[in-house]
Amino acid sequence: MSDKPIKDMSFEEALAELEAIVEKLERGDALLDESISIYQRGAELKAHCEGKLKNAQLKVEKIVLDGQGNAGTTEFDS
Repeated sequence: MSDKPIKDMSFEEALAELEAIVEKLERGDALLDESISIYQRGAELKAHCEGKLKNAQLKVEKIVLDGQGNAGTTEFDS
């Protein structure tokens, strides 16, 4: 597991760590206390990834076509 704060991770970093956690939990290599700890981090990583995906989706949805069919973007109002 990385010591990097989740909020500072890219989507790819968080997903890679989440996949490693899932693999470790599936193998059953961790003791109960460690399993609980890494499960909690996995839940936080999952939420972080979902947030990054949602943000990307909102950006894509804001891409619009002008009258001549040219793609552009509009400001996102959060």
